Order: sequence, then structure tokens, then C-alpha cells
Amino acid sequence: MGKKYVYLFSEGKGSMRELLGGKGANLAEMTGLGMPVPQGFTITTEACTQYYADGERVNDDIQAEILGYIKELEAVTGKKFGDLENPLLVSVRSGARASMPGMMDTILNLGLNDAVVESFAKKTGNPRFAYDSYRRFIQMYSDVVMEVGKSYFEKLIDELKEKRGVKLDTELTADDLKELAGMFKAEYKAKVGGDFPSDPAEQLMGAIKAVFRSWDNPRAVYYRRMNDIPSSWGTAVNVQSMVFGNMGDTSGTGVAFSRNPSTGEPKLYGEFLMNAQGEDVVAGIRTPQTIDQLKEQNPAVYDEFYDIVYKLEDHYRDMQDMEFTIEDGKLYMLQTRNGKRTAAAALKIACDLVDEGKISEKEAVMMIDPKQLDALLHPQFDAAALKAAAPIGAALPASPGAACGQVVFSAEDATEWATAKGADVILVRLETSPEDIEGMHYAKGILTARGGMTSHAAVVARGMGTCCVAGCSEMSIDEEGKTFSLGGRTFKEGDYISLDGSTGNIYGEAVKTAPAGISGDFDRIMSWADQYRTLKVRTNADTPKDAAQAAAFGAEGIGLCRTEHMFFEADRIAAMREMIVSKTVEQRRKALDKLLPMQRGDFEGIYEAMGGRPVTIRLLDPPLHEFLPTDEEDVVALAKEMGIDASELKAKITSLHEFNPMMGHRGCRLDVTYPEIGEMQATAIIQAAINTQKKHPDWKVVPEIMVPLVGEIKEFQFVKNIITETADRLIKESGVELEYMVGTMIEIPRAALTADEIAKEAQFFSFGTNDLTQMTFGFSRDDAGNFLDSYYEKKIYENDPFQRLDRTGVGKLVEMAVRMGKESRPDIKLGICGEHGGDPSSVEFCHKTGLNYVSCSPFRVPIARLAAAQAALRG
Repeated sequence: MGKKYVYLFSEGKGSMRELLGGKGANLAEMTGLGMPVPQGFTITTEACTQYYADGERVNDDIQAEILGYIKELEAVTGKKFGDLENPLLVSVRSGARASMPGMMDTILNLGLNDAVVESFAKKTGNPRFAYDSYRRFIQMYSDVVMEVGKSYFEKLIDELKEKRGVKLDTELTADDLKELAGMFKAEYKAKVGGDFPSDPAEQLMGAIKAVFRSWDNPRAVYYRRMNDIPSSWGTAVNVQSMVFGNMGDTSGTGVAFSRNPSTGEPKLYGEFLMNAQGEDVVAGIRTPQTIDQLKEQNPAVYDEFYDIVYKLEDHYRDMQDMEFTIEDGKLYMLQTRNGKRTAAAALKIACDLVDEGKISEKEAVMMIDPKQLDALLHPQFDAAALKAAAPIGAALPASPGAACGQVVFSAEDATEWATAKGADVILVRLETSPEDIEGMHYAKGILTARGGMTSHAAVVARGMGTCCVAGCSEMSIDEEGKTFSLGGRTFKEGDYISLDGSTGNIYGEAVKTAPAGISGDFDRIMSWADQYRTLKVRTNADTPKDAAQAAAFGAEGIGLCRTEHMFFEADRIAAMREMIVSKTVEQRRKALDKLLPMQRGDFEGIYEAMGGRPVTIRLLDPPLHEFLPTDEEDVVALAKEMGIDASELKAKITSLHEFNPMMGHRGCRLDVTYPEIGEMQATAIIQAAINTQKKHPDWKVVPEIMVPLVGEIKEFQFVKNIITETADRLIKESGVELEYMVGTMIEIPRAALTADEIAKEAQFFSFGTNDLTQMTFGFSRDDAGNFLDSYYEKKIYENDPFQRLDRTGVGKLVEMAVRMGKESRPDIKLGICGEHGGDPSSVEFCHKTGLNYVSCSPFRVPIARLAAAQAALRG
């Protein structure tokens, strides 16, 4: 006997999820618990993998095994496939290990044909029901298996209702439905070019192949990429004997949750329809009744159902989402699964289950999806308002939350409208750049035509907790004329639009938003998470406001403070530009002296906000040309302001131009060329620390000074000497006891490869995984979005390496640097400060690799705290 590819529900059990998929494992478990489950069998996920290995076909052995199990099902049910006396009809559903929306829709009533439907009508004494089941089957099979769109059939139904002068599907007679079945078959033949299959075995194989095919449809592939589900898992197929909710008024179908999935309230929640099949409830074509009304209509069935619901909840120790059917007054359970729920409901349910003694605190921590917490930290759309709105377009959901406001096309206008008019604005740009930072700060949301999930707009927006939708390539934008077009409409400055940063949807109207809300349940879950995690969580913050926000979310320090963001403000950019165009060291020092008190003030504010927690400050990183203007009039104005000739300034700007700035004159290379820059920054960092330490003698202020973009031990030594000479002198002069550390970012592959050398000099490493990913893959994160889609389609990559740390390549460099760093300096401090610091699967990798902390944007701190606890509990 070779590998077994098919299991009866009575042969499986709940622990066989990997093989039977979530739905199949739960059906087997419910069967084992003695619940009223219509019997059937599951074709395993391994059969799906085999289907792809065999060139997208179900091989003869598996086909024979499936047909053998149909015989077993016939024996269990006493019905036969294609039999005129007592026909077996089945439903076919997909069921992967993880619940996956976007997979294949269900097919019901499989096994009907012209002859069977006639005898079925006679046997049930209900011809209307028989023909209703038949026309539904033809419609579903055509849509799902043969990919003939639903809309063709809906049109035929509407035309017939109009002809008969009726409004509801239920008002059509048996003869009408019989006629409709004939019309559907003709439609099938016209679209497919062959007759509708009448052999139940052929129908079944067609449906099974369609489930396997749907594992690779674009919706499913996208969903897997967003949720870290490997394509190698495959999906199972569940074949289940039919029970009918559309046999008349003593039959019905419904969906219920053991607790409210929106609020978490511990009360049975659900809806049902009498005389209907499952898809009627889910599709929302008819308005269902609430589950409470079932109590009045059929108290016996309601009581039986109520007992089963709570038996299942106690068994699975989680909120259950169940589908049920009542056939002629008898209850059947079609499926159960752990219910999807809102973030607020997830926290309440977890806390309630702990209080009810059903789960432990550890299990409560493991129950929450860290990514869901995003929703609690950002404004969301009002549910009713969102339902009524239709999107005009969609792009990448780059930073979560909901935003509604008036369109502006420049950062200056965003600032102006928000401060002078008190307006809520949405900043719409081709792409954003560092000088837009102030306008981005005032905008409620940001929409860009270019860029990906890790573009400047996305990274900055996530740091600020601002909603952002990026890379909307269908949008045509005229920044000069202040208009953009999308979805066949043109919007001008001042028009209202709304953005959903969690889905990427764009709405051409004002949609009401509700502010973020953090509850007591949130604090309880977080306090449990903090008990179990070993990884520290810091934040990336450049301003006292961001630092204070992160501290409120539980950050234990700053893992990255980027000093360049401080230079873009209006009063500082002038001094910065003066420094850049200086011709002599003296001129440069004079300009740097103007910047020194500003920098010192910034650092004092950040030390204050962090209250004695560790603060890592990175020296100036970007190339100098980023601080200079590009527009002709701005160049002329700056030259005038600086008292130099415009042509001289233009020549300076040209000389700073680089072909590949990402790998150009930036990071520690600036300090090697202009040591006075490093000297000024070290002075500001240490003086601010001395002042803060004097003010708060009970704190222990320990600045961690980080040298960026190091690739060679000697260049690190050179910059470190500038820092230590400056720092030691200032500390000695002040008479204050102050410790400080000097370390580096590991973001160039060569630094990872020579980490043992660098660790002899560096007291800490912080992995800058954004640049490390760019340089390891050899592609720029701003441009990668243009071609990565082709890589996903062709299955070369499963997900975006900037979103989720690439463990195979980049991860190997990190592991190597950690190992060699510890060999040279056993007490070396290790952290990560790239965007990956807030991604749960990357946090798990950091825990396993032995880092001391992760650092992420303020709004991702709670996510990282929870992910770190889960990583520790998984062990």
C-alpha cells in the first residue's frame, strides 16, 4: 500500500491539520465528538502537492483512491452516486491549513443531472426544491470549475423574474426553475463549447481539480504573501454528503459565532435563513434573521444547537465560527473553526477565557496575532460608513489606519492648510522625499503614485503612525496643475478623499473615521507578554514627541535616532547648506558651530523623553546633496542668501551629484572626509548627556554612539578616535561621571563578513537590515517594486525581502556576524534597527539568533513586544 491520500471524517482527527487542512481536521474532530456531521472524506494537502508535481493533473492512483472512497461514503449513507432511487449528492470545499479567504468557492449539490433531478423531485415530493438545487449546481459548477462568470447566470435569473413579474428568487415556481436549469445548461454550452457533464464521477473530478487550481489563483497567492504562508503547503479538499436547507419552511441554514466577533461579548451571535442554502446567507442576497429568532421558530433545534456551540467552544478553548443546516427539522453541523475577530474582540476574548479558567495567560498571549494590534493603535473607518462607500482604486497598504481629508499636492500646502485653516488634509504626491517631512507630519494620510512598501513615504508614515497608501500606478497626477485622476474621476485641491492604510483602498469621498482606542484588555495582554519575552524592544525615534509616544507604548530605549531628520527644519537647513558649500575647514566649523546648540537641544529632549533608558544615536548618514535644493529658483534664492554667485552654487551641487548615491559619499565616509562633522555631533551628544545627567542625578544616561555604513575596521577606528577624543575631553572637563559606548551598524555585507575584526573595536552592533538587504540582493528598495511582482508571479520569490527578513541569505550574514562578534567580544550588545524590527516573523528570527533587542517605529512597539513573547514561548 503506497501513500494514503484520502481519509474518511471518521478516520481523521483534529491533530492532523497539516495533512487534512483546517476544515478537514475540524470535521474529523467533530465526528469523533459524536456531533451531527454529514459524513464525507478529505483528500489531503499531499494530493494537492502531487497534482502540481504531475503537471497539474490528478494521477490515476489518486483518482482510483477517491472513487474507492465514494463507494465507502455510499455504504455509510445508504445512497448511491447517480442513482435514480436514492441519489448521493455531495458538496466540495477547499480547506488549507490556515484559513485563507480568496480560495475556491464551495460547490453544492454535486451529483445532479437531468435524470437524477427528476427522480429527486418525485422522491422528496418537492419539485421546486429539486430544480432549485439543480440550477444552483449548474451555476456554481460553471462559475467555479469552468470559470464562466456568475454574472451571466444572475442576468438570466433577473430577466426571468421580470418576465414573471416577481421580485424574489423564492417566488419563482418549480416550472420556472426547471426552465432556468435548461437556460443555464444552454449558457454553459455557449460559453464552454461542450455539454454540461452528466456523469457524477466526472463532475467530482472537475471540482477537485478546481480546488487544487485555486491554490494558485492570484488572490490566494497575494494573501499567502501578506500572511507568510508557504506555497508548498497546498490545500486539502473536503467532499461531504449534502444536507438541504432549501427543502421548505422546516429547513434552513446559518452561520454563528460563540461570541461576538466584533466586540468579543460572550453571547451567541449569528444569523440564519429558512428555506435557503449556505451561500444565500454569506452572499447577502436575502436578509437573514438573527439566531435569537430560531429560539421562537424551533426551540428544540435551538437548544440542541446551543449545547453543541458551547461544547465546541469548551473543546477548542477558543471562540468558534460555525456553519449549520437544518434539514426538515434536523440539525447538522457543517464546519467549525476558530473565528476571525477584530483586534478589540481578540483581546477581550483572550482575557475573558483566562478569567473563565479555560486557558492560561501563556495561551492568551499565543492567541493574539501581533499584526492585529495595528488596528488598535490607528484610527479606523466607521464600519457602517465603510460598507456604504465604494473604492475608486487600490494600491499598496503601506502604513495602517484610516484617513479622511482634503487633497493637497505639496508638503508646504499640507502644513499651511493644517496650521492656518485647521483642515484635515491628505497629501497626494508622485513620491515623497526627505524635505516633505513637515507636511507629512501634518497630513492625516499620504497617497503616492510611485514607491513600494518600503519607500520613503511608507517608512516615514509608519514611523509617525500616519496612514499611507503607496504606489498607485493607475493614478495620473499633475502636481503643478494640482489635480489627479483615478477610477474615471478627476480630483482637485480641496476635494475630499479617504484612504484605508490597512487594505490599500482609496475612496473618492469623505468616509467617517473613529479614533484609535486602547483598552484595559490591551494592557493586561501586554503585561503578560512582557513577563515571558527575553528580547528587549526599543524604538526608532528622531524627535522627543516620537520618543515619548514610543515610551507610552512600552519601548525600553531608542535603538536608532537618525540625526539627519533634524536638519531639514527651516531654521537649520540654512546652516546645514552653509556647511556643505564651505570651501575651507574654518568656514565649515563656523557653520557647524551654528548647528551644535540645535543638535544638543534635540538630544537633551530625547534623553528627557526616554527617562534614563538607553539611546542609540547614529551619526549623519545620507549623502550631502540631499540637503541642497534642486529647483532653479530655490538655487538662486539660496545663493543670494549665502552671498555667493548662483553659478558657483550650481557647480557645487553638480560636483556633489552621484550616479549611485546609496553607495556613494555617505555614512562614516563623510566623517573620514570631514572629521569636523563627527566632532560636532559627538560634542552635541556628549554635552546633552552631561546636562541631562546633572539635571537627573538618579538616572543613568548612557549614550550609544553609532557609526553608520562601516565596511572596514580601519575606517571605524578612524571615526571612533574622533568620538572618544572629543567625549573623554568633555567628560573630564565637566567633572560628571558618564559612561558612553561606540558601536556600528552592520549594513554592508563586508562588515558582516569581518565582524570578528570590527567587534574588537565596536562595543555594539546594530543590524541595519534595510541597507543590508539592498546590498545583499543588489537591488534598491525604491526601484524593486517595479519588478518584484514578476518575481512573485514566476514563484522566484514568495515575499518582499524588505518586508520580511530573508533568512536564507541576509539572515545567514546576521547569524555569522552575531557568532563572530561574540567570539571577539563576549559582552557585545546586539540589536536590529531596520524596518524588520516590527515584523513578527523577523522578530522570531532575532530571538532565535540571540540578539539583545529589536528596534522598530513607535507604533510597532506593541507588535514587537507581543511577537517577542510568542517567540520565547515557542522556544
